[in-house]
Amino acid sequence: MNEFSDKLLQWFDHSGRHDLPWQQQQTPYRVWVSEIMLQQTQVKTVIPYYQRFMERFPDLATLAQAEQEDVLAHWSGLGYYARGRNLHKAAQIIQQQHHGVFPTEFDEVVALPGIGRSTAGAILSMALKQRFVILDGNVKRVLSRFLAVAGWPGNKRIENHLWQVAEDFTPHERFDDYTQAIMDLGATLCTRSKPNCQACPVQANCMAFKLNRVKEFPFSKPKKVKPIKQAKLLMLINNQQQVWLEQRPQKGIWGGLWSLPQFETDEALVAALNPSVKTHSEAVSSLVKWKAFRHTFSHYHLDIEPVKLVQEAPADWQGQWHTFTQAESLGLPAPVKLLLSQLESEYVKNG
Repeated sequence: MNEFSDKLLQWFDHSGRHDLPWQQQQTPYRVWVSEIMLQQTQVKTVIPYYQRFMERFPDLATLAQAEQEDVLAHWSGLGYYARGRNLHKAAQIIQQQHHGVFPTEFDEVVALPGIGRSTAGAILSMALKQRFVILDGNVKRVLSRFLAVAGWPGNKRIENHLWQVAEDFTPHERFDDYTQAIMDLGATLCTRSKPNCQACPVQANCMAFKLNRVKEFPFSKPKKVKPIKQAKLLMLINNQQQVWLEQRPQKGIWGGLWSLPQFETDEALVAALNPSVKTHSEAVSSLVKWKAFRHTFSHYHLDIEPVKLVQEAPADWQGQWHTFTQAESLGLPAPVKLLLSQLESEYVKNG
């Protein structure tokens, strides 16, 4: 083993994380679900979602046979919902094409929806004890700092260089422990902000530390101003205190989730409620406007203006009435879940 991996494994043995839920009764399925949930999401956030998900979908067959709506309901609030859709789709592919057994060949694993090179490597290494390397966000940060790699890791040239470094540093023995160890190092000590260099097992040879430039690495993505989009979310309530929800298309934001009807303008909203209305001024005045707020996606900001209206839904609308209790069991985008919670509180408060 090289010096880097040797010191890292020594540290992992006494200071690494050994009691994470997916480390217990380790199977390709359990590791796979954890790796998908951990994409762009911290461990402490993932753990309760993972535990609930495993209670409902304890094995691959159960997940494959479930309705997408049920899967997304257990993903609700975790964000990046394409992960949940891809997880469900991949489970169905495994059932159909691999007889319900998680594939063991790299090319077959990486061909599944939602699984890239690093995720495939993590599953094969930790669950199936095959030597494959990983390069997730934590690993990129650790290696960029250790070698003081100048340049944004998302740049193809820099990324290819880091893949080669990852290959060179991954040992041929205990590679499964090493995979977990380098992720742990990035998550617990070599963090993005406030790294704990004094406790780092490889600090002595870390170039960024020697140069006193730890916080500069890895280089940030070149700044690009995110565009801002607007949306009006209609909280349509009937006299039975039910809220109207529509299922989003599979493609686009919040794909497959249940959401409040969305419009670009007041006029578009009123026209959809009653196409025969010639002037919208009176109808617009009946809308109760709530305080607008911003929800940020990876590529843009969405300024949301919630509007409330007590009225029956038009006969041609595609959706369903739900009680607040029923809505809680659905897959809902975080902003919609927040609005429904506030709306329910308003009704409870007013009796």
